[in-house]
Amino acid sequence: MILSVASGKGGTGKTTVATNLAALLKEAQFIDCDVEGPNAHIFLKPSITSSSEVSIKIPEIIEERCTHCGRCADFCSFNALAVTKNGVMLFEELCRGCGGCSLVCPEGAVEERNRVLGVVEEGIFERGRFLHGKLTPGEPFASPIIRELKRRIDRNADPVIIDSPPGVACPMINSVSESDFVLLVTEPTPFGLFDLSLAVSVLRELEIPMGVVINKADEGRVIEDFCKKEGIPVLLKIPFSRDIAELYSRGELLVKEERWKERFEALLKSIWSLV
Repeated sequence: MILSVASGKGGTGKTTVATNLAALLKEAQFIDCDVEGPNAHIFLKPSITSSSEVSIKIPEIIEERCTHCGRCADFCSFNALAVTKNGVMLFEELCRGCGGCSLVCPEGAVEERNRVLGVVEEGIFERGRFLHGKLTPGEPFASPIIRELKRRIDRNADPVIIDSPPGVACPMINSVSESDFVLLVTEPTPFGLFDLSLAVSVLRELEIPMGVVINKADEGRVIEDFCKKEGIPVLLKIPFSRDIAELYSRGELLVKEERWKERFEALLKSIWSLV
């Protein structure tokens, strides 16, 4: 089973929920796909055993062969190539690595080289395998690293917990696709409600069952009213508490305290019953 923990916006407590669930399981694989700001390792404290670069292929123009016909630039939907009378300009940060420019070049003047986007690190935490990705600062494309993380999932191991990137763009969709269940973590604010509604729309399009965790739940009922209207189960409510904030700031898990251990165990049982 693959359980993804996602959110429509950042800062809702997504990683807090994901790591505390992982800590309760007897065995688990934990995949931190929030590659622009991975922080699950702060709470699960894995021992990292390997690190490898993730790259894409980008074009390298061989000027001796190039006739400046412009077919490569015409093909590129992302405007990563521009052909001028003085040569071909490549904007590396815009290239998605599709390889189309090399296919359409009639002169064979487009070769390819690797562009490193970041790294994938793998290790062991108390409950099993741990993987996370780190996107190089300034790089705009997280999806290749997320795809590499998911490629490394051991499909024979169960369960897998994925900490998804926030939002509803390509990184989030790449992360939650193929999940058996998605837990959406939100907060009772206008932004929280709006972004939750977007995430719900995405998951319905992907036909993935879902439930909701409300963080700072004592700040209003706007999320509960929305979930009731949409027929989405609210599986856990976390209060707006200084004690929780202090635990988080120290990189400590909530489930080390018995009262939170019981609540997260109940959350796990609710998820299993819905899958």
